[in-house]
Amino acid sequence: MPERVSAPSPAPLPDRSASPQELFRHGLRLLLAKDIPGWVGLWAEDGVMEFPFAPPGWPRRLEGRPAIAAYMAPYPDRIDLHAFPEEDLRIHRTDDPRTIVAEMRGVGRLVGTGAPFDMTYIAVVTVEHGRITSYRDYWNPLAVQETGVTLAGSNR
Repeated sequence: MPERVSAPSPAPLPDRSASPQELFRHGLRLLLAKDIPGWVGLWAEDGVMEFPFAPPGWPRRLEGRPAIAAYMAPYPDRIDLHAFPEEDLRIHRTDDPRTIVAEMRGVGRLVGTGAPFDMTYIAVVTVEHGRITSYRDYWNPLAVQETGVTLAGSNR
């Protein structure tokens, strides 16, 4: 039986009226600090995380903060993120003030092998009442298949 991961309470933000851009940048800082409970705490209780390009055996949709917490819990044990280089980070506003599109690159190393990790992402993120309600993560599944990376919720 898989270990149940409890979802943390929402993490305090520097300002409860943080814009989606500010919330997203705060989330990146939490990921770099390996503060997964803090990052998950930025989510609405009923938030949805989607992976439109997920390969077979990987989750395509996570519903609710507990599911997101369970998926993200092993992340620091698998990928040691070092940076989201500022020159590769672009946050675009949309017609909907609650939604942003972020282009970014995460760099670091794979914990199990020490091999370099370098992944480009595009994320469509919606924030309501200071919490993430929707996050569509467009990442390259071929990059992790080649390296053998697994996260919670995948059958790999």
